[in-house]
Amino acid sequence: MPRVLFICSRNRLRSPTAEQVFASWPGVQSDSAGLSPDAEQVLSLEQVQWAELIFVMEAVHGRRLKQRFAAALKGKRVICLDIPDNYDFMQLELVRLLEQKVGALLR
Repeated sequence: MPRVLFICSRNRLRSPTAEQVFASWPGVQSDSAGLSPDAEQVLSLEQVQWAELIFVMEAVHGRRLKQRFAAALKGKRVICLDIPDNYDFMQLELVRLLEQKVGALLR
């Protein structure tokens, strides 16, 4: 059962949408967090260690993730989805984009 972590800046729109979408997929465990200090769920070392596959929404998130958690990322796959911060929580277009980009990697 893959353990999948979704990361954005503030964990309010994109990453919690992804967590919710893929939580209902059979055989997938999902979680989400943000890298900003004011995130709803600030990314923790435990989350990084838990994850088998990590998706970041933008390249800047990948850079920040590597700066803060370099040692914990050894052997982990980090994938940038290139999804800009211009969607609302559970917006249909965002859900479809996530299913298209992430779904193919989880099948």
